Amino acid sequence: MSDQFDRDIKRAGTNSTKFDGRLGTFGNANVMPLWVADMDFAAPVEVTHALIERATHPIYGYTLFPESLYQSLIDWVWLRYHWKIEREWIIFSPGVVPSLTATIMSLTQAGEQVIIQPPVYFPFFSAVTKTERQLILNPLHLEQGRYTIDFDQLEQIGTNARILLFCSPHNPVGRVWNKSELAQLIEIANKHNWVIISDEIHADLVYPENQHHPLASLTENPENIITAIAPSKTFNIPGLHLSALIVPNKAHRAAITHFFDIIHVSAANPFSIVAFETAYRKGATWLDELMFYLKNTRDHVNAYLTEHLPEIHLIKPEGTYLLWLDCRALHMNDKQLKHFFVHEAEVGLSPGALFGNNGSGFMRMNIGTPRHNIMAALENIRKAYNRVKIRSGRIL
Repeated sequence: MSDQFDRDIKRAGTNSTKFDGRLGTFGNANVMPLWVADMDFAAPVEVTHALIERATHPIYGYTLFPESLYQSLIDWVWLRYHWKIEREWIIFSPGVVPSLTATIMSLTQAGEQVIIQPPVYFPFFSAVTKTERQLILNPLHLEQGRYTIDFDQLEQIGTNARILLFCSPHNPVGRVWNKSELAQLIEIANKHNWVIISDEIHADLVYPENQHHPLASLTENPENIITAIAPSKTFNIPGLHLSALIVPNKAHRAAITHFFDIIHVSAANPFSIVAFETAYRKGATWLDELMFYLKNTRDHVNAYLTEHLPEIHLIKPEGTYLLWLDCRALHMNDKQLKHFFVHEAEVGLSPGALFGNNGSGFMRMNIGTPRHNIMAALENIRKAYNRVKIRSGRIL
């Protein structure tokens, strides 16, 4: 089953951000690109075949969202999570990040407070600051190699907040929040009358020992919970730009829809629609095989670091194909870390500082690539670190 994920597919020269953007991002076009959160695996063959079939019709005009598209999403979340959503709750959008910004602008005024929980996906910061809302931080706690929510601090800072921007599963730290944590979050949000925007784009990418619970499925009254979801990360089709907001509250739906109408945004791309629906209809087996493969890669990385490079500690993820590496024992500042990985090891990772101040000293690694690439990258890092220690006069 792993053969399809072990296959190298040439992406350089295809205008790939991950590969063709290396020089502009790192100043080194030779780094192994393990940064941007897309995968180097072929999408499910059913998706490719459906796209080819659609392309044979030679007119690519303005397109409606078919009812079958809505139903594919309704069926997927029911089959995977036993969450019953209504067709009228669904708003399609051209990506999760634009929809987060649109929702903030639709439901708040300039100057109002939005809470985020760093270290967190960096567009969360700009979605707040670039819309002139007030950014409130509820940093996660790292305790014995596992991140938790600081509920006491959240209670204290949330009195005047309007929105909590929540990441579940969490990028970059890899937490899959359990029912107890989610219930406590809902309780606090209800107490302060927050709207929670729950970014669940990584929901399907959860390792077998864990279970994702859609936040809105855990309450009988989900009116103040808006869920962002997409097949883009799950099935490696992010370049097709189609996601959905699940919005139970009628007034919230009207406000968000009105905002999209004002800026004349339409997500109705004929190819995006085909890929979205086909992935949810026919991609479940591919996804199960993917998660088996990624789990083995994750565990290989953990074993390698423990044996050969204990100065780098893996915060073992419960979900996502993103690894959060604690590099603080390398005794480098963030500038030195970046130089080390890019120019010494020639491995392109995402610096932890991008995800907030408490990401300092960490790096994010994308393991959505054939496993031999990951193991080669780890070898590069080990050899580079040994060279650095020799130059600095430290005993190996």
